Amino acid sequence: MTTALKTGLCQALGISTPIVQAPVGSAATAELAAAVSRAGGLGTLALTWVTPQEAAQRIRTTRRLTDRPFGVNLVLDFPLDHLLTTCLDEGVRIISTFWGDPGTVNEQVHAAGALHLHTVGSTEEARRAVDAGVDVIVAQGWEAGGHVRGQVGTMALVPAVVDAVHPVPVIAAGGIGDGRGLAAALALGAQAGWLGTRFLTALEANTHETYRAAVLHATEADTVYTRCFDGGWPDAPHRTLRNATLTAWERAGRPPSPHRPGEGETVATTPDGGKHLRYDDMIPTADASGDLAALALYAGQATGLVTHTAPAAEIVETIAAQAADILGRE
Repeated sequence: MTTALKTGLCQALGISTPIVQAPVGSAATAELAAAVSRAGGLGTLALTWVTPQEAAQRIRTTRRLTDRPFGVNLVLDFPLDHLLTTCLDEGVRIISTFWGDPGTVNEQVHAAGALHLHTVGSTEEARRAVDAGVDVIVAQGWEAGGHVRGQVGTMALVPAVVDAVHPVPVIAAGGIGDGRGLAAALALGAQAGWLGTRFLTALEANTHETYRAAVLHATEADTVYTRCFDGGWPDAPHRTLRNATLTAWERAGRPPSPHRPGEGETVATTPDGGKHLRYDDMIPTADASGDLAALALYAGQATGLVTHTAPAAEIVETIAAQAADILGRE
């Protein structure tokens, strides 16, 4: 059934189902990426904040778990020279980038024979990315969870970007949580859907039960577009679930750092000695302990569609089957 959804981009990426797992930061694991790829989608590793040695280890672990293509994501606001070199030296041939000038890395990506995907939030940014040599555009709507590039909704953004960069393929991101969303994205002219929130509750994701429960019980109205959790990534707006940290900051009038309520408090720790402060951009990972509900609970407006945990492969297969049924392509 999933072959009926195959697009030109699927062929270029070497996948059979037009579903891409968004990087989802620290929630991304080799097991998650491999499971998505084995199911026919494209799994993604988020490697911006790890060492080159750790990046190599995660890439090798993923490759041991699947012989299907997978990608890595790198945020261009941070130093990446050694990381990108490591990823390409390890044989990764799908590189996605975000939040910066893709022209700074495009030549190196192409020199290694890799495809370059870049996430944008407007048609202007999409055109600039194509002019810089990007092969695939990810059009991220305002509904998306995590860090959000623009302020235009997915329904309006995707067809506008498709028209602006044709014939460069476009992936739709933001608010896609089931087969209906994937079908809609394809109908808008996108060649795949980019899903993050739905995979936060995948069994293979590195998310604490506190985080999973918050996503599962939230509605589409429970997320907030904010700049609250900026520790580690300043000036980067994001969408997260409302929690005590966010509410206290808003009630205080949204003061800037270092004048925010409880600023500097350690609210969670990890076994490796990591200490996570109240306004850090850190999510509750599976091994964390403390007041986890006070951390950044990144999630998009699709959270209202996420009602249960499941293996990543089941998520991919269910969404693909729903989309195929809706589009009448069986």
